[in-house]
Amino acid sequence: MGAITARLSVMMFLQFFIWGCWFVTMGSFLAANFQATGAQTGLAYSTQSWGAIIAPFVIGLIADRYFNAERILGILHLLGALLMYLMFRSENFAQFYPYVLAYMIAYMPTLALVNSVSFRQLSDPSPQSPFVRVWGTFGWIVAGLVISYGFHWDAPAAQAEGALRNTFMLGAVMSALLGIFSFTLPSTPPTARGGQFSLRAALGLDALKLLRDRNYLVFFISSVLICIPLAFYYQNANLFLTEIGTENATGKMTIGQISEFGFMLLLPVFLLRFGIKTTLIVGMLAWAVRYVLFAYGGPDNVTALLLIGIALHGICYDFFFVSGQIYTDSKAGEHYRSAAQGMITLATYGVGMLIGFSVAGAISDRFLANGVHDWFHIWIYPAGFAAVVMVLFALLFRNEKISYSGRS
Repeated sequence: MGAITARLSVMMFLQFFIWGCWFVTMGSFLAANFQATGAQTGLAYSTQSWGAIIAPFVIGLIADRYFNAERILGILHLLGALLMYLMFRSENFAQFYPYVLAYMIAYMPTLALVNSVSFRQLSDPSPQSPFVRVWGTFGWIVAGLVISYGFHWDAPAAQAEGALRNTFMLGAVMSALLGIFSFTLPSTPPTARGGQFSLRAALGLDALKLLRDRNYLVFFISSVLICIPLAFYYQNANLFLTEIGTENATGKMTIGQISEFGFMLLLPVFLLRFGIKTTLIVGMLAWAVRYVLFAYGGPDNVTALLLIGIALHGICYDFFFVSGQIYTDSKAGEHYRSAAQGMITLATYGVGMLIGFSVAGAISDRFLANGVHDWFHIWIYPAGFAAVVMVLFALLFRNEKISYSGRS
């Protein structure tokens, strides 16, 4: 591993360690410390979506035009460290929410910035970038293991004493570290200096012409809709596992990221063998099966069912979202490639998950009585919704051959 590759790998590790060390457990933290309702928890998680919606403006107006990417990355993470510290100090939800909203508006653009720095500094990005990006997944896994098995902050007794608050301090320290480290990264100057900002280009709207293709329109709508049940997992999974008494819940959830490695290797083979339609259907089916496993495994804390449900994350994510990126790449072609990826990201992580977090909050509140959730019914709703989306997709989407180049 060369010196630049090693530095970029450290950057990716810290980038996703920061996100993984607090985002997974935030629902449990809000319930234990602020007695937050499902609607409030959904509001907190929806800040990710607002960040995803606002990120193109930050990148298009600032990063691509005026300042080096590594400097903007450093500034945003130093600002993030301050905001994370303020989240750590918050005493109620009213204080906490503005800070988490500001933090996600600052953090989400950094996802594009680390990719920009990485792609532009690698000598041959196509084969080299996966080996750098995998350190991000590793960082997320290590964060979960540290919280569960290192500090035991997610243990029921520790949560009762407010230990999950420390995840924000950990995030603040690591964010400050990455902020400082970013200024040592290779110079990555702006690519559009002196050019005019295009809102249409920043939001990926130049790729709207793809929606004239009936097949792609079906895929696009299905992608937005499947993000609604996806939000249930991000918002409720850790709270669900800790509430039913699962030990080291945060550490066990890293099984989902570990499964990404294996299924990412299987994805190209599956695409070539079965085609894009079957691959996408399997991805959507995995979401429905996962929630059914949670629904039936939760009441009696059946560990095997819960662990299988968590492990399905690799299929859920890789077979739908990564294969969807590949499909989008194939349909867009060289000229609209970046715009198309921006459009699908804005639609899914922005609009789709924004709706999903709101729905998940409402469903969680509906099945809450005397401080205890009826998890069976909470999980059945997204399971049924994912199944309906899958059936409609299967009926309306016509299989087609795509050119797969190994991009993800």
